Amino acid sequence: MKTKVALITGGYTGEAEVSFKSAAFVHSQLDQERYAIYPITISADAWFHVNDAGIKSLVNRENFSLTIDDHLVTFDIAFIIIHGTPGEDGRLQGYFDMIGLPYTSCNALTSALTMNKGYTKAILADIADLFVAKSVLLFANDRATGADRVAAALKLPYFVKPNAGGSSIGMTKVKELAELAPALDKAFDAENTGSQVLIEEFVTGREFSQGIFRNAAGELVVLPATEVKTTREFFDFEAKYIPGLTEEITPADLTAEQQERASRILQDIYVRLNCRGMVRVDFFLEQESDRFYFIEINTIPGQTPQSFIPQQVRASGMKEGDFYAALIEAALQP
Repeated sequence: MKTKVALITGGYTGEAEVSFKSAAFVHSQLDQERYAIYPITISADAWFHVNDAGIKSLVNRENFSLTIDDHLVTFDIAFIIIHGTPGEDGRLQGYFDMIGLPYTSCNALTSALTMNKGYTKAILADIADLFVAKSVLLFANDRATGADRVAAALKLPYFVKPNAGGSSIGMTKVKELAELAPALDKAFDAENTGSQVLIEEFVTGREFSQGIFRNAAGELVVLPATEVKTTREFFDFEAKYIPGLTEEITPADLTAEQQERASRILQDIYVRLNCRGMVRVDFFLEQESDRFYFIEINTIPGQTPQSFIPQQVRASGMKEGDFYAALIEAALQP
């Protein structure tokens, strides 16, 4: 019997387009002889599956089942590939917990927590050899006075970004105080970003992204790091998704000691946040101090052929299909 996989994509935000591409790649890599894969689109209007003939079937949300040609289809596992709401912020995870369907991502609490960059930093602040940039977290009622608070607490330049959300949407690098108020407005007004804004002191250094996952044997596996070099001011939305603006080097050129230190830090982060499945951690290596500075964690990282995680899987010697199968089998463990 094939394992029936609900491959869940779409979402309620502008990241849905990337989610569709990620899900298509996962689908193309999974072993069709081993897994019966049903792509499921979740949008604000409907939850549905479209078969090869173009026939749409709505999801029964009472038990997340489909009826296709008068045949009831239930699932063994949900493979969540929604970047942003509701697949990355804990909402779907809570739903699946309630109906008893296993899934491949972090649980509801971890997913919700890690969507909040400021709260995540607070929990990770005392991990050995991991540093966090000095920051100010503003809430909606701080909007009128926020610029003054930031100027009094932090040194220029700043990174201003929504405290939730992804793909660097709503983010600005601020070099002069005159740029701060417009940057705060941009971050507060970004869609689905939690009405909170995080402002951090800028860290000068090399930028890296690195994946980690737990396999079916319960072992933590750290993937090779990717170094990100961009012609943009920083690794923003355009740098992430417009070809030619960014150079990505996998595996990154790190010393053996730096690799060992990064691996240890990633494992500590994974355990501290009670992660499941695959996650990706972004960090800076400060040039002068050789310190690793935490940027953020992504619990549903991109899975297009060019995304960091597939690059790192290939660099580790694994095939993407085997990697995705390992995530499924780990999630099916009791």
